[in-house]
Amino acid sequence: MHEHDHDRGLTFDVSTLLNRRAALGLLGGAALAGLVGCADQDGHASTSTKTAERAQGAAGARIPDESAGPYPGDGSNGPNVLTRSGIVRSDIRSSFGGPTGRAEGIPLTFSFTVTREGTPLAGAAVYAWQCDREGRYSLYSEGVTEENYLRGVQETDSSGTVTFTSVFPAAYPGRWPHVHFEVYASLRIATTTSTPLKTTQMAFPEDVCNEAYKQPGYTASATTMRSLNLDTDIIFRDGHSLQLATVTGTPATGYTSTLAVPI
Repeated sequence: MHEHDHDRGLTFDVSTLLNRRAALGLLGGAALAGLVGCADQDGHASTSTKTAERAQGAAGARIPDESAGPYPGDGSNGPNVLTRSGIVRSDIRSSFGGPTGRAEGIPLTFSFTVTREGTPLAGAAVYAWQCDREGRYSLYSEGVTEENYLRGVQETDSSGTVTFTSVFPAAYPGRWPHVHFEVYASLRIATTTSTPLKTTQMAFPEDVCNEAYKQPGYTASATTMRSLNLDTDIIFRDGHSLQLATVTGTPATGYTSTLAVPI
């Protein structure tokens, strides 16, 4: 059995999360002092901190920073897949560079459109990673430590967009279904393990998850969903409006997911 505590209680998550909240600087010293809170007992930024990010409102809302979790594969906690030949790809369902595993599940195509102050951020890079249908993270979880599937990097096009081909992720105990991703200033920077501009997560709508989890292979996820709530999820509980994907499609035809990523 693999560990399900994917996003809890890690000291590095706390420090990384708080250090990346550069958007708070726009609020000024006095406002910052009143809004920035300490991390909660689960090792995540306080509600007041994330509320401050969303309070930029008229100045342009930015997608909030979130924990990369303990299984990023970006060199910050164990393996570093970003420097491996083959990581730059759009179809992330199979492992590469030697391993031959392939993630199975409902086809999912997801796109991120990265902008800064309303302008598409062309030439940036996005690293995306997620769990498989069984709730396992390649490189880390028991049974798939030698695999590196469901991880990939792409450069944004002139519209600031990247698109990945994947599978619909599982719902594992304690976490709402999601995809992790990091935005880097360039593809070169992304593949040389420099600090990302943004680390965040994409959530999926409840009705889509419930529909997907009726399909073969997702039985455990269907059971897990009964105890999950998007509004109480440890990451999304203090607001998820900027992280909730727009999803179309069906389990039979596959899903297409899109998310605007203002940084």
